[in-house]
Order: sequence, then structure tokens, then C-alpha cells
Amino acid sequence: MRTRTTTRVGQYAALLAYLVFLAFPFLWLLSTAFKSPRELGSLHPGWIPRQPTLDNFRQAFDEQPLLHAAGNSLLAAAGAAVVAVVIATPLAYVMARRRTPLTRAATGWVVVSQAFPLVLVIIPLFLVLKNLRLINSLFGLMLVYVVWALPFALWMLAGYVRAVPAEVEEAAAVDGAGRARTLVSVVVPLLAPGIAATGLFAFVTAWNEFFFALVLLKTPEKQTLPVVLTHFIGAEGVADLGPLAAAAFLATLPSLVVFAVIQRRITGGMLTGAVKN
Repeated sequence: MRTRTTTRVGQYAALLAYLVFLAFPFLWLLSTAFKSPRELGSLHPGWIPRQPTLDNFRQAFDEQPLLHAAGNSLLAAAGAAVVAVVIATPLAYVMARRRTPLTRAATGWVVVSQAFPLVLVIIPLFLVLKNLRLINSLFGLMLVYVVWALPFALWMLAGYVRAVPAEVEEAAAVDGAGRARTLVSVVVPLLAPGIAATGLFAFVTAWNEFFFALVLLKTPEKQTLPVVLTHFIGAEGVADLGPLAAAAFLATLPSLVVFAVIQRRITGGMLTGAVKN
């Protein structure tokens, strides 16, 4: 009994330490966003601003087109999420229901593709988009996000498909429904929570992405929000810390809200994929 209690205390202590580790950057960012320039230059900065101010937020919006950049990010991220889910849903259904060498190879591709670093694919990707005349294009960036999100979307949706009882599809077949009709009318409604979670996860990933947007977008009016945040850093590497923290805090809020809404569904989808009927 004592050993079990000690183990549980240790687990809670480790979980608390992990939560503190995760929350520290966001809390420090929030604190910095409300500090005055004098306090930011202090040799002994504190957690709580002594004289909270909104000047950093006003300066951030005055110096950079944050709303326009947020609109670009929203367009690219939302478009990528919708297209990725539309493509991944039927493919995930085939991967989950048909056990063939091809589907096993596709599953292996899903796993292996996550191991490729971004810097390894950026040069061939740049050349392909250049030939297609999609450099400096939000549409081209959206296509990149779709391709990058597809492996995880396939893996996640396949887990949800495996959780749907095969008897439901058999009943639909007895009623005369074909594969396509069964997928659209029977399986997809049952996959609604998984489709929503997958789409939102793809959206958040694209919203926070920086490297592809930095390389593929050249003109200021096409740049996304993560790229615009780098403009608060001067040519000599000196950051305008207050406005940067304020802008970064505002850019982080959508991701936090979305993850707070879907984290249970994401966890449920992952666990479902690991359970056999």
C-alpha cells in the first residue's frame, strides 16, 4: 500500500513538473506583453508587471500588418484543413477496411514520411512549385500544407474508421447500398467527431507553420502571421521585445483555443486506433 501511494505521488509530481515546463514559455510571454520598456530593460525582471500597459499591443498593430497577415494564415490553414480532410477520409476508409500489400505499404509511408526533416524536402519542393508558377502564392502554400498534413490525417482517421463496427456496413450492404453510398451515408456521419478533430489539428499545424511560409512567400502582402512576427527583430538581431511578445501572444491564442476544444477528441482518436474490435 505504501509503495502504491509513493508511486502515485511520484506520478503526480512528474505530471506537475511537466505542466510547469509547458506553461512557462506562455506565462512568460504573457507577462512580457504587458510590461513597460523600462521594466523590460530591468536586470531583475519579475513575473508580474509592476505597471501593466497596453502600449505594446498598440505598437505591434501600428508597426506591422498583423490583421492582414492573420487573414493570410487563416486562408491557407483553413483551405489546407478542408482539402486534407476531404482527401484523407476515403483513403483512411480503404486503409482501415482492406488488408492488402498496397494498404500496408501506404501505412508504412504514413509512418516513414513523418521522419523526414523539413530542410530535406524544401529544395525539391521549391523547384516543383517554381515550375508550376506557385512561388509567392497562398494557393501554393496551401497545397504544401495539404501534403504535409495528409500522413497524420490518414493515420488519425484510420483509427476512427476501425472503431466503426463492420456490422453497420454489412447492414447497409443488405439494404442495397454500395461502397460509396455506405461511406457517405453511414460511415462519415459516425466519423464526424474524428473528422472535426483531424481538420482542426491540420488547421492548427498550418496556422503555426513558419519554415515553408518563409521560403515560399516573398512579398510582404502575401506573408503569414508567423513570418510577420520576425519583422519585430532588427537587422542586427535585436528584438523589439514588448511588441514582439504582444503580437506572439495574440498569434498563440487561436492555437490554444482550438487545442483546448479538441484535445479530448484527438486523444480518443489515438486510443481508438490502438484498440482492436
